[in-house]
Amino acid sequence: MGVEAQDRDVTAARLLKSSAKNSYDPYVDIDWTAPLAEGKAFMPLERVSLYGTDLWAKLTPEQRIELSKHEIASIMSVGLWFEIVLMQLLARYVFDLDARSEHAQYAMTEIGDETRHSVMFARTAERLGVPRYGVPKVVHRAAKVFGATAAGPSMFASVLVAEETTDRLQRSMMDDDGIQPLIRSVNRIHVVEEARHVRFAKEEVLRETPKLSKAALQRHRVRTALVAFGVIDSMVDPRIYRSVGIDPREGRAAALANPHFHETRRWMAEKIVPFLRDAGLIGGRSEGIWRRAHLI
Repeated sequence: MGVEAQDRDVTAARLLKSSAKNSYDPYVDIDWTAPLAEGKAFMPLERVSLYGTDLWAKLTPEQRIELSKHEIASIMSVGLWFEIVLMQLLARYVFDLDARSEHAQYAMTEIGDETRHSVMFARTAERLGVPRYGVPKVVHRAAKVFGATAAGPSMFASVLVAEETTDRLQRSMMDDDGIQPLIRSVNRIHVVEEARHVRFAKEEVLRETPKLSKAALQRHRVRTALVAFGVIDSMVDPRIYRSVGIDPREGRAAALANPHFHETRRWMAEKIVPFLRDAGLIGGRSEGIWRRAHLI
């Protein structure tokens, strides 16, 4: 076994041990029958996409909470969808690995984690009683190609963008008494288990990126940036605004022009952007895509 393979297995062994000690079953570990708390938001109101706009000023306190419910449901629904894309990526990744290795076994363990997360997010949306939210058709179609072809550093970097941006938001809520207990429980489970996934992906990025040629590095930078743009721009389905009587097109236009929302996007990306920049996966032509997405 080569040095790199040994290094991968050392990391995987630690992650497998952590998985055995700190894994959750959403059917058992969340009380789905508990009533929702009166007067509590479903996400921090200052992170809602319309916060600070004229449209927001016209909403009643009850409508603001209602919009927060639909917005977090949209974010979770897009997260669920991306977990399914990730499962495809990991299944293809492990296909060529030696299943006896701890590295391969952890990749398979992560697929199991993501399956439970997808069910957890789906049950949350069901419990909240919201419509089906999701990504635009063009992003859905592009993800089919990405799920079937992505490989190398940009595959893991794209996973990190989706996981780290949502993780930042979830960490801000899981210990906040002002947030619905159900949402806090879901966030706590996801944060604990995603920490392992982030470690796994980061180490793969750091191992594989230095091996790229200059031309390949540019391709992986652009692919990562495009996925980052697609994921962050799809998190808020415009149809959520109907829940408080706002036309979806008007709501999306207000959100996209909202400096508070731009700042929220940058805040969500604060942890992952420096890592990817240091790893070499942000730079050159890809910078403009990150800026257009308001992630830097």
